[in-house]
Amino acid sequence: MADLIVGIQWGDEGKGKIVDAMAGEYDYVVRYQGGHNAGHTIVINNKKIALHLLPSGILYEHCKNIIGNGVVINLEALLTEMKSFDNLQGRLFISDKAHIILPYHEMLDKAKEKSKDKAAIGTTGKGIGPCYGDKVSRNGVRLMDLHNPTQLKAKIQAIYDQIQYTQSLYDITLPSVESVVEYIESVSHQILPFVTNTTQLLWDAQTKGEKILLEGAQGSMLDIDHGTYPFVTSSTTIAAGACSGSGLAPRDIQRVIGIAKAYCTRVGNGVFPTEEKGAVGEKLREAGKEFGTTTGRSRRCGWFDAVAVRYACRLNGCESLSIMKLDVLDGFSSIKVCVGYEYKGKEIDYIPTDYECVKPIYREFEGWDKTSHIRVFSDLPQAAQYYIKELEHITGTKIAIVSTSPERDDTIRC
Repeated sequence: MADLIVGIQWGDEGKGKIVDAMAGEYDYVVRYQGGHNAGHTIVINNKKIALHLLPSGILYEHCKNIIGNGVVINLEALLTEMKSFDNLQGRLFISDKAHIILPYHEMLDKAKEKSKDKAAIGTTGKGIGPCYGDKVSRNGVRLMDLHNPTQLKAKIQAIYDQIQYTQSLYDITLPSVESVVEYIESVSHQILPFVTNTTQLLWDAQTKGEKILLEGAQGSMLDIDHGTYPFVTSSTTIAAGACSGSGLAPRDIQRVIGIAKAYCTRVGNGVFPTEEKGAVGEKLREAGKEFGTTTGRSRRCGWFDAVAVRYACRLNGCESLSIMKLDVLDGFSSIKVCVGYEYKGKEIDYIPTDYECVKPIYREFEGWDKTSHIRVFSDLPQAAQYYIKELEHITGTKIAIVSTSPERDDTIRC
């Protein structure tokens, strides 16, 4: 059976720490969607380790790590990350069905964003959307194509025949087919030893009774179907994506563990009902060091949105929640939680499709002095204990883990 860790907000919830904390109990850790636009930061003995494509289980020698078919891969970014680790052979496996982000994907991503001006989505500009676009239009290049250079060149030439018009449309100059093929061929020998049929690998692992942990990227509110469209990512970030992005069946997934911050953040544009644009938002940003692992961009910050979390928990079928970064709320005299919305003259407790029309309804909680580095629930200040218990009640989901610092061991099991 497999367990799944999934983000419940707009990403950056702290999934990496929980995967890292749990990975030691598993034989396989699987990344199943997204690209190098995502990042997980893990802190061990005050040392920060940033992962973008490699699963978080890579930090455990006994773990086998899979980059699944649902991931889109920038070869240069992957190789750079791989160089930070030794002895990856037999520990890292990459799906032969995973799609490759090609140089023109990044160029098109940036050009399209620039052309939208104020309507821009706020992407990382790393080519993720255009690559998924090629995949869905059945026009993509997969890692299995690295085995056949002649076929690879023919595929890329066919793509170029279709997209040549974009050069004048966006005022860009695409790299030549020859240069793209030449680059891929120059690095393919470093990648191919790790490329395999990862779906069959996972099925074999299940037959042997081995334990599998599925690791999501981004967050549920950025899901292509159920997120705040069009300000979303280009993949399925909810639990359903774990099946399509790995080859496992829904019945193979035993536990779904949702990850949410004790407050809320978002990167890029799009609706964010509880955003605080003044001093409160700035205090959360500074205390939480809310700057992107991958891009360094400042994150928008605001109060915990219990309506959105309840919605995402239902979408994913969460068995439990992990509440991260409780310590960031230390020192606030009062803390707010969104428990409903004002919507077209009514009060509602759900997310409407025209989400941009809502205004938050808050419930206020007493603040506390210090939770940082506490590892036992009963040692938390009474106000913090009450806050966690009420979040559990409002979201309708058991809170099983509370994190009180980035450090691996500063984790409360409830």
